[in-house]
Amino acid sequence: MLRSGSASDNRSRGSGTPWWVARPLVREALLIAGAILAYFGIRNLTAGSPDPAFDNAERLIAFQERIGIDWEDELQSLVIDHGLLIDVANWVYIWGHWPVILSTAVVLFALRRGRYVLLRNALFVSGAIGFLFFALFPVAPPRYLELGLVDTVTERSYAYRALQPPGLTNQYAAFPSLHAGWNLLVGIALFLSFSRPVVRAFALAMPLAMALAVVVTANHFVIDVAAGVAVVLVGLGAAVVMARRGSATSTLDEDAASSDVAGGDGSIGSAAARDRAPRR
Repeated sequence: MLRSGSASDNRSRGSGTPWWVARPLVREALLIAGAILAYFGIRNLTAGSPDPAFDNAERLIAFQERIGIDWEDELQSLVIDHGLLIDVANWVYIWGHWPVILSTAVVLFALRRGRYVLLRNALFVSGAIGFLFFALFPVAPPRYLELGLVDTVTERSYAYRALQPPGLTNQYAAFPSLHAGWNLLVGIALFLSFSRPVVRAFALAMPLAMALAVVVTANHFVIDVAAGVAVVLVGLGAAVVMARRGSATSTLDEDAASSDVAGGDGSIGSAAARDRAPRR
């Protein structure tokens, strides 16, 4: 006997749900592809006009000096003469971001679907906020300014610029630092999803390591990191609200379905009892 499709396909056709919504992996791939297209769209808006990015960077430098958090030179000076520490910082910056985010997403999708959705929504919301900043308030990174800082990733590593050439990245998207912020989101998701000490230790150490790495490699100002943390916490709050509303909606739908089965007054079999009752 030939089958015309899988059970999920049949349920999708029977319920009228589009196939691309019914298949979770396809849906997630489409969402990620849309986010990537949005990123390149924002990049095209800012790539041709670097002057505002440098002006905004100077404004941030002046602001940092006023509030006493202009620590970029001091932090880089702690590691710049130590080849091993520079290599560690470069590797954290290069391999501790997208590989960690993607592998965490895969694990959560397979093992903790609810946490995966929370992380995904928090990434999307905070990413949308970040994209607005990149478009409306572009900022050049410290490595582009004459601050005496060394671009360690470019000068002492070949992997990152080969994996992500400048032509494929937004060079004026320093504020906020989603590099630091998104790693914090991943750390929160891992810490809440797993109780093993080694996983929780990684969840705590990894965001701190990234926050330091983005500064000592001269890719972000200190204030970029602070802004990145603020943006992702807003995104996480929005994702929690979305999850609660979705849970409440599901509960209401289940209650309504139970009410229909019960005959409308919430008591099982009441409709049948009314049908059996003698007419007067």
